[in-house]
Amino acid sequence: MSPGKKSLRDIFLNKEHHYFLPFVIIVTLLLAIWMFFFAHNSILSWIKAGVEVKRQEKTIKEYREDIDRMNAEIKALTSDRDSLEKFAREQYHFAAPDEDVYLEK
Repeated sequence: MSPGKKSLRDIFLNKEHHYFLPFVIIVTLLLAIWMFFFAHNSILSWIKAGVEVKRQEKTIKEYREDIDRMNAEIKALTSDRDSLEKFAREQYHFAAPDEDVYLEK
């Protein structure tokens, strides 16, 4: 290596520049802390967004299961008169004109 050029090792180990390594470490730590907690698009906000996405995906899955269950129920009610009659009796307490309705508490 030529006498005018210094390697990083020479700079860090040089007695004249003994403050340089602690300075680099402190600046790097401050930058990492700022990026993790305080930046607009920080790692912490990424983590929060990931948790929110997982929560919403779970909600979407529950809604899709509810929709599938309701579609199956609609299909059963529209295809069979007996199941429609049973549903009306159980849910809305319908009765034929000559029947008595008893409600349970």
